[in-house]
Amino acid sequence: MDFELTDEQVMLRDTVRDLLARTYDPETRLKVVDTELGWSREVWSQLAELGVLGLAFSESDGGVGAGPVETMVVMEEIGARLAPEPLLDAVLLPGGVVAAVATAEQRQRILPEVVAGSLLLAFAHEEAGSRWPDLAISTTATADGDGYRLTGVKSRVPHGDCAGELIVTARADDGTTRVFAVAADADGVTRTPYRTFDGRRGAQVEFASAPAELLGADADAAAAVASALDAAQASLCAESIGAMTETLRLTTEYLKTRKQFGVTLSKFQTLTQRAADMYVSLELARSMSYYATAALAEVTEVATAVSRARLQVGGGARHVGQEAVQMHGGIGITTEYPVGHYVARLTAIDQTLGGRREHLGVLSSRVGEYGLAEL
Repeated sequence: MDFELTDEQVMLRDTVRDLLARTYDPETRLKVVDTELGWSREVWSQLAELGVLGLAFSESDGGVGAGPVETMVVMEEIGARLAPEPLLDAVLLPGGVVAAVATAEQRQRILPEVVAGSLLLAFAHEEAGSRWPDLAISTTATADGDGYRLTGVKSRVPHGDCAGELIVTARADDGTTRVFAVAADADGVTRTPYRTFDGRRGAQVEFASAPAELLGADADAAAAVASALDAAQASLCAESIGAMTETLRLTTEYLKTRKQFGVTLSKFQTLTQRAADMYVSLELARSMSYYATAALAEVTEVATAVSRARLQVGGGARHVGQEAVQMHGGIGITTEYPVGHYVARLTAIDQTLGGRREHLGVLSSRVGEYGLAEL
């Protein structure tokens, strides 16, 4: 797959980069993150006007019909600026599930509003006591006339505090996984908002016989959900690459300007060697992020590819983040300076949809599927 960006992809990257750079200097970002919402509706509207919210959806669903590469380009810019807008949580992941399982009529009701920025979705999937890849579902769906009633608790719903509609996984009577749409303000829905250590928002959502609409046919949706989660994994890799790139830039700039014993820190060979090691980790991670995106585009061993990428990207992010803090010293963990915020976001990503241990476990379980290489 050719990863030399086309002119259109470069224009998309530069446009998103300019928008976020104008909006989010470190001080402004801290003010926005500290608001009740935690992100800017004005920036959200501008992303919608640029067509960014519709990149992952087909033209028939009101989107642009772009591919995984365009999504990767945008997510890298989101990571580079630490933009708090919930592109993955409110559009790409829940919208991807809707696009995969919903009927044409349901997609036409939901997705054009998502693309326009007027409807925020949230994917209510994870429950207490389970962790990727073994995300056990205990929330139940019971038929009620022409609709359904959901009962259960989703413990972690990213940006579920501000969503207008919840895309919920639940277990049917036959034990299969189904996907439902539930209005966030429906009777029987209780949301308990929370903040994460990296400044993001979420909610625990309880369903007490809440009215729900089954999305798509009356069939098991587990495979479609797994596919959407794979795409989300690739997006997290791309966001990490953007954050790692900016973290390394901030560190090298600091080494070039901060003086000790009358000379800049860049004159100390050990520090420059450590910075070079950070660059190696970043480029290895970037290559694996590209690999995951290529697997998505070509629909080739996607699940294995994203676990390989998450394992490498997670390790690289930990290395880059720790070295950045160490070489900055005390200023690296202050609220006012951005490096600590990048490290917090990289740490949060590394624990989203499985950490390195979980992805290593997945890969280890598949060793027996490979043949023996003989020389």
